[in-house]
Amino acid sequence: MNIQVKKPPLTIRLCGPRGFCAGVDRAIQIVVLALKAYGAPVYVRHEIVHNRYVVEGLEAKGAIFVEELDEIPAEHREQPVVFSAHGVPKSVPQDAEARNLFYLDATCPLVSKVHKQAMRHQRLGRHVVLIGHAGHPEVIGTMGQLPPGTVSLIETVEDADRYQPADPDNLGYVTQTTLSVDDTAGVIARLQERFPNLTAPAADSICYATTNRQEAVKEAAPGCDLFIVVGAPNSSNSKRLVEVALRAGAKRSLLVQRASELNWDEIGDIRTLGLSAGASAPEVIVDEIIAAFKERFAAEIELAITAEENENFLVNRELRGVPLTHEDMEWVNG
Repeated sequence: MNIQVKKPPLTIRLCGPRGFCAGVDRAIQIVVLALKAYGAPVYVRHEIVHNRYVVEGLEAKGAIFVEELDEIPAEHREQPVVFSAHGVPKSVPQDAEARNLFYLDATCPLVSKVHKQAMRHQRLGRHVVLIGHAGHPEVIGTMGQLPPGTVSLIETVEDADRYQPADPDNLGYVTQTTLSVDDTAGVIARLQERFPNLTAPAADSICYATTNRQEAVKEAAPGCDLFIVVGAPNSSNSKRLVEVALRAGAKRSLLVQRASELNWDEIGDIRTLGLSAGASAPEVIVDEIIAAFKERFAAEIELAITAEENENFLVNRELRGVPLTHEDMEWVNG
């Protein structure tokens, strides 16, 4: 006799927007299109985006990831090398040109905008204050747009308290695009308090996608027994979403890369689950997480949508004639 075990009820509050932003989508498309246009291998300097599933998926298609350009063998110098979505210092394309490499820059246009804002501050004689996380590729890329000694990195309110600029009346700031809006506001407020003549960038540096994903998490998190963010441990925007969920009222919050990482004993008896994904996390993994919960719970989806995103960033001119099909991107988009 078949005895059906009744599954416990679960409400999954699914955030929108979530997952890929236009900049990440564009960067992945650039590698896929380059492989179609030029054949394998296509080299990629650093992780194209911070997600192992994406990196391994592109490797399976013929991409080779390198840390530096000198790793590209002489016989492949006519093959494209793609620069990651996080942006690179000016020295990197200069090095590529010196080596006669054909490169495709996949820097997110919103990161490029921060580069231009930082360079504008410097051109107008201001010392640049960059609010961001030391060692993050985007921070390295932004600092690398400017001459040595013309930019200072501030990570926390405590850093802002300690900061002693040579000319306190001639400062301009920009921020890393993937930070928490609330944390950044605290750092900026402290800097403005100490340096009233601090000049803001011409437009907000934190990108729309970061802000939108954080707002959706704030909407969904109150009352959640658990909030899961799909993303990588080296993804700044994903880690910020975990923090935002806890601050907004989730009892617990986890960063998860794949459904296989879920520890069901630790998850325990929950009734309300919040679910979002960082800007470099594919929708297929969100689907995978939902399917894993539906195996164990009588789960119902409740949408928490706070914005609609329809941004679309064009790929490099060299690739615009190459057709991109649904099948080309099905491995990440589902």
